[in-house]
Amino acid sequence: MATIRASCPDCGDVELTTADVRVRICDDTEAGEYSFTCPSCRMTVVKPAETRTIDLLIASGVEFTTWRLPAELHEIRSGEPITHDDLLDFHHLLQDDRRLEQALAEFSQG
Repeated sequence: MATIRASCPDCGDVELTTADVRVRICDDTEAGEYSFTCPSCRMTVVKPAETRTIDLLIASGVEFTTWRLPAELHEIRSGEPITHDDLLDFHHLLQDDRRLEQALAEFSQG
């Protein structure tokens, strides 16, 4: 099993095995990242990585997964962006059970 040297933001350089590291690659953008749990502080560390680094990690035996961007990113947007006031109004709506039930009833009818 290969030894991999990585860097924790709190602890500095740490040594890991291929079983300690995970790689994720985005199918849409081909961007990659690797993650590990620091053996010293137990914090999960996630770092972006260039293709060359990703290829070396996978060739060393590190498991990898792929993922896709959410479909919502490709939807056509219409209307004005929501504002801070819109969020506050929504928050207040969620606090009022009667108004929430009324809004849900209107939504389900139309």
